Amino acid sequence: MCAITAPRMDTRTLAQCALCTALIAVCSWISIPAAVPFTLQTFAVFFTCDLLGGAAVIPVLLYMLLGAAGVPVFSGFSGGPGVLLGPTGGYIIGFLGIVVCMAAWKKWLNGRLPVVGMVLGLAVCYLFGTAWFARVYANNGSAVSFGQALAWCVIPYIVPDALKIALARLVGSRVRAALKKGRA
Repeated sequence: MCAITAPRMDTRTLAQCALCTALIAVCSWISIPAAVPFTLQTFAVFFTCDLLGGAAVIPVLLYMLLGAAGVPVFSGFSGGPGVLLGPTGGYIIGFLGIVVCMAAWKKWLNGRLPVVGMVLGLAVCYLFGTAWFARVYANNGSAVSFGQALAWCVIPYIVPDALKIALARLVGSRVRAALKKGRA
């Protein structure tokens, strides 16, 4: 009989996953209200991906599950399935696109040019979130074109998100260096 076993994670990686989950939650609370709130969540997701690679799926999923269970980890100290099913829920679910794109990009290019993986992941997040946003509005009887949704939910965020990517790379490289130094 063949048993399927999950890969083993060491205590350090598990602790990093827990800390990254908390970081994503705290960064979601730092927000400026808008159609889609300006938050530091995406910075935290980029940092998590940069630090953990493919294992970043664990803190991102844990963050989403905590929020879906009603723990107030989303923007505005909100939680519950209504947030994920609401107009901005597609962007939160789109964080998984960032993780997948970054992990695939790192694997494909052996870790070179991770910023490209971040940008591709952000594009997937934008695409999924914007389509979700427009669909939720359409289901509620308010027609919003994809172009209008882009104007509300993507265009104003491009420059701040580019800055978040740069900051995540800077902080990520320093944290990785400190962690590597601590292991020696």
